[in-house]
Amino acid sequence: MALATNVGQVLSQAELDQLCINSIRVLAIDAVQKANSGHPGMPMGAAPMAYLLFTRFMRHNPANPHWFGRDRFVLSAGHGSMLLYAMLHLSGYDLPLEELKRFRQLGSKTPGHPEYGCAPGVETTTGPLGQGFATGVGMAIAARHLEATFDRDGSGLFAHRIFAITSDGDMMEGVSSEAASLAGHLRLGNIVYLYDDNHITIDGSTSLAFSEDVCKRFEAYGWHTQSVEDGNDLGALSAAIERACAERQRPSLIRVRTHIGYGSPHRQDSPEAHGKALGAEEVKLTKRNYGWPLEPDFYVPDEARSEMGKCRERGAQAEAEWNRKFEAYAANYPELAARLKAMLAGQLPAGWDADIPTFTPRDNLATRESASKVESAIAKHVPALIGGSADLAESTFTDIKDGGSFGANSYAGRNLHFGIREHAMCAALNGIALHGGLIPLGSTFLVFSDYARASIRLAALMRLHVIYVFTHDSIGLGEDGPTHQPVEHLAALRAMPNLTVIRPGDANEAAEAWRVAIQHREGPVLMALSRQKIPTLDRERMAPAGMLARGAYVLTETAGRAPDIILIATGSELQLAVGAKPILEQRGHAVRVVSMPSFELFERQDAVYRESVLPSGLERRLAIEAGSPMCWYRWVGLRGDVLGMTTFGESAPSADVFKHFGFTVDNVVARAEALIARA
Repeated sequence: MALATNVGQVLSQAELDQLCINSIRVLAIDAVQKANSGHPGMPMGAAPMAYLLFTRFMRHNPANPHWFGRDRFVLSAGHGSMLLYAMLHLSGYDLPLEELKRFRQLGSKTPGHPEYGCAPGVETTTGPLGQGFATGVGMAIAARHLEATFDRDGSGLFAHRIFAITSDGDMMEGVSSEAASLAGHLRLGNIVYLYDDNHITIDGSTSLAFSEDVCKRFEAYGWHTQSVEDGNDLGALSAAIERACAERQRPSLIRVRTHIGYGSPHRQDSPEAHGKALGAEEVKLTKRNYGWPLEPDFYVPDEARSEMGKCRERGAQAEAEWNRKFEAYAANYPELAARLKAMLAGQLPAGWDADIPTFTPRDNLATRESASKVESAIAKHVPALIGGSADLAESTFTDIKDGGSFGANSYAGRNLHFGIREHAMCAALNGIALHGGLIPLGSTFLVFSDYARASIRLAALMRLHVIYVFTHDSIGLGEDGPTHQPVEHLAALRAMPNLTVIRPGDANEAAEAWRVAIQHREGPVLMALSRQKIPTLDRERMAPAGMLARGAYVLTETAGRAPDIILIATGSELQLAVGAKPILEQRGHAVRVVSMPSFELFERQDAVYRESVLPSGLERRLAIEAGSPMCWYRWVGLRGDVLGMTTFGESAPSADVFKHFGFTVDNVVARAEALIARA
């Protein structure tokens, strides 16, 4: 294993390869040791496969990490982040050695798990196992769709692949199974995943809980599978990757038998190598085993730097070649080229919102229905909009009219059929957004956001432009009962940073919700929409629905008097506030009704505007929403009240369920008068 270099020594290619691989290993060891925190074992075992991908197979340009024609690399086993950081540093990305020395420290570009937007070359945030695997499937979907839509004459502009290194843990997570099944069904031959089969988890051997034949499982999914029994055999690894790249009709999985903590005399193949620093003495022994100098730390031989630095030259050539192809393509297909460039830049076409309908009080629509009409009006002008449902399109009404179905025989289709796979759906949406060029949407029932929460959380963490259309938003869905009636979900989703939740109160608010969702680029937007029909408010007598963009607004109030009470509501319950207002006025009370479809949009307004809607001096406030009251107390204060749900729902027609739980105009009036009397 030892490989020492002498000044002036001429190394063979095999010796250079080993020197580079050991440089990767040592950087990971030293960074984890300096931080006294991290996962050294996986980078030590998987270094050869990462080295080959970055230096032999991937088309990438370290000088331009966002070049569209690049291959994408996902480290799904995000705990092995030092493997990625070492590769990015050595291959010439703008990630200085000083940042590796600051591994896992506050403000560094090398956090404990890879974070999108932190270090150049990190394509997605990973760490929760299985997420990277499924996100890569979304990237592959996006690449196939853009190729089918824009490619002409075999241009080669869309020939990039999605590479990933996955782990035993990824293979155990359910989201990977969902995504693998989908990828095999769709025949996504632009996927090449290397499975780091090191047989070790935190608790010990994988045999404690995992004994399946992974390759046979993936064959059943429709994947092309191979096995490499020695992860240090560069020849066997190269041949397997070449075969995988040649397979364009099926996604590829290469099982690579590796040894966690490779080269460590006392930690190799042990759980201790997984998530702990090796320790000073073991670091010395391991470096001696590699034939490495003990000092200085973070040492990289010049020969290794020179060899790895060739990635920049190869990357510049690959990008230049791609640019020449694009110039020829643009000359032959100028309109397509212009449209593609605009989509990649995230530009909306002129007049994209020209056909958004305006609804009248004659329109009695569930917000899932009105939102569907708006989506159709937008989709015909915004070809970047693509998405689908978890087998619920007939209920969520999110199919793109005349968009066609995306499938193995028609990647140009804009309607994605994710099957009953909510978790993989939302992870794939992240990959579509990260790939670039498209605006992904996904739909299901709001209650099933629980199945997808981890993927939604990562979209929020990465501030991705993803749109969720989640319908059946309350006990108002009725007969399906408490298993399908979301109660705690709005509160839980509103607690998530960077996620904008919008619960429109009528058809015109639903239209404005879509307008916000299409334009909002600072994180995902989730629309919570009703199953039951809702009257459309008379906007000639009330504030315009365009105020939704401010999150909350004064919908209507008693003229000429300061309000005695503020009624605040969202969704279908806004109608209860509107209905209670004239009754309270008849009883001598001045009332302000505030529509508050989005906490997050309201929070972004300046203090003056927020005070104008909810004056601090007026503490008599009643919030009305058929969900957990927990998130409302910040808006109603200690002296306010919330009409919400503190139990699960019931199975019955929606009107009966609402009445049973007190969501009636009469009860709103009674709760409001009790508040006024208490003051």
